[in-house]
Amino acid sequence: MPRASDATKPVILQAAYKLFRRRGFFRVGMDEIADAAGVTKRTLYYHFDSKDALLTAVLASQHERTFADFQHYGIDPSGDADALIDKLFEGLVKWSSKPRWAGSGFTRLAIELADLSGHPARSIARQHKALMEQQLETLLEKANVPAPKARARELSLLIEGAMVMILIHGDRSYCAAAADAAKRLVAVRDTSSSNR
Repeated sequence: MPRASDATKPVILQAAYKLFRRRGFFRVGMDEIADAAGVTKRTLYYHFDSKDALLTAVLASQHERTFADFQHYGIDPSGDADALIDKLFEGLVKWSSKPRWAGSGFTRLAIELADLSGHPARSIARQHKALMEQQLETLLEKANVPAPKARARELSLLIEGAMVMILIHGDRSYCAAAADAAKRLVAVRDTSSSNR
């Protein structure tokens, strides 16, 4: 194998990621991925013995990148819950404004592979979403939101729902609606906990 092997793998992963996000797992072939990465099919199979293995590696790589980005998202953990919610949904508006935005790759691929419950890519998507939910829980806890674990789960649902509705309708105002719903959830919980 060429000495540039270490540099080749990330190029393949990035090319595959772009194609999978744009067109879906089943509609992209290994020939197309090899062409997009500028490698031979033989080189592609040297690094990844199957398309399933490649998808799994793509999601693992994207998980690391997304999680690192979220760590530096600019959220002030000392702020209140409303500021945190605003920041999250403002980020979603900005992200969804990018050309050819297609929502969360983890969500899309998990749905595409819904009938393959044992697929390793689904396991990575599940781990990714769970870790992001845990990060939300930590942020909510720092913002002194009561029952942060339950609120993080609800907030995750609102974020995922907003992404899906933006994809369906092409209307980013779903972010504002989801942010308002999240703030009402937190306010209701604050009121109920203070009445005890």
